[in-house]
Amino acid sequence: MSGLLLVSTRKGLFHVRRDPGGAWAIGKVSFLGDNVSLTLADARDGHWYAALDHGHFGAKLHRSSDQGDHWEEVAAPAYPEPPEGHVEKDSMGRILEWRLQRIWCLEAGHASQDGVLWAGTIPGGLFRSADRGASWTLARGLWDHPGRLDWVGGGADFPGIHSICVDPRNADRVSVAVSCGGVWSSQDGGITWDCTGLGMRAPYMPPERQLDPTVQDPHRMVQSPSDPDHCWIQHHSAMYRSTDGGRNWRELENVPVSVFGFPVAVHPADPLTAWFVPGDKDERRIPLDGRVVVVRTRDGGRSFETLRQGLPQVHAYDLVYRHALAVDGSGARLAFGSTTGHLWVTEDGGDHWTTVAGHLPPVYAVAFAD
Repeated sequence: MSGLLLVSTRKGLFHVRRDPGGAWAIGKVSFLGDNVSLTLADARDGHWYAALDHGHFGAKLHRSSDQGDHWEEVAAPAYPEPPEGHVEKDSMGRILEWRLQRIWCLEAGHASQDGVLWAGTIPGGLFRSADRGASWTLARGLWDHPGRLDWVGGGADFPGIHSICVDPRNADRVSVAVSCGGVWSSQDGGITWDCTGLGMRAPYMPPERQLDPTVQDPHRMVQSPSDPDHCWIQHHSAMYRSTDGGRNWRELENVPVSVFGFPVAVHPADPLTAWFVPGDKDERRIPLDGRVVVVRTRDGGRSFETLRQGLPQVHAYDLVYRHALAVDGSGARLAFGSTTGHLWVTEDGGDHWTTVAGHLPPVYAVAFAD
């Protein structure tokens, strides 16, 4: 089990450790006062990466080789200059600038590819680094695909790539999920791309486009490490499971509480077990009835349990973002954080939860390390 949790917040990166007695406590803080939107702990070589959003000064990327004792700034993904005179507009008629607004996802490359990283960004560019973030290359096959102009912002003003899945069996198989842009897959290491979100539906779209895979709004996509053909999605309007590597998706039925939410996590050794944190859509985006719960399935979505022991059940308005739920390598220890600065941990797969902190800045992402 992992005893270190990295909590990315609006005002810094908090290192939360578990002592031998089982208690979790905040240790040091990196980038205190800065907006840390995301952190990646690369298990291949021990490097950590922190994405910062400095607002007026833009998105930055930092790397540490000593578990956060020291950080160095490395290159952030950079968009190329558009062709002279080129003005690009999305499907809503808004001008789409070729400019990095946010690093929205960081993933390690295949185990065989030392130093390879992937980054998903707003406004919809996917980048690859072969040198631990020292330089980045835009995946032009996806950026230049005509289907990209159908993407629109989901939550943010402009579309973004928030989920990246690298097939552990084959480094060339990469899939991404795009806010209001569906699921896209490459079989050649990111050179060419196809939209593969068949089976999802978007009831908020006109009837003739509800089944169009290019306008679907997956909020988070994860892939089973033990059986990569099994993938899970928390969509804007439903929960989905794929058993063919993300090409086709089946909507889950009889889901308790709510089918709306942002995060999903899959058990590292059991592809049939997944966790979701539901919310009340659309405009309110708070826990339904002011009760924080986690929904778990252990049979591939045929049935669900509502887990609430140790979680607040009265006037609780904790929204959980798409990267703010994590499971460690054991599958028994999970953590999630909320926009109200709460952080919870479970040691038994979600049956019982413990409050680790209640006054953190808004939590954007959590990740287990070491």
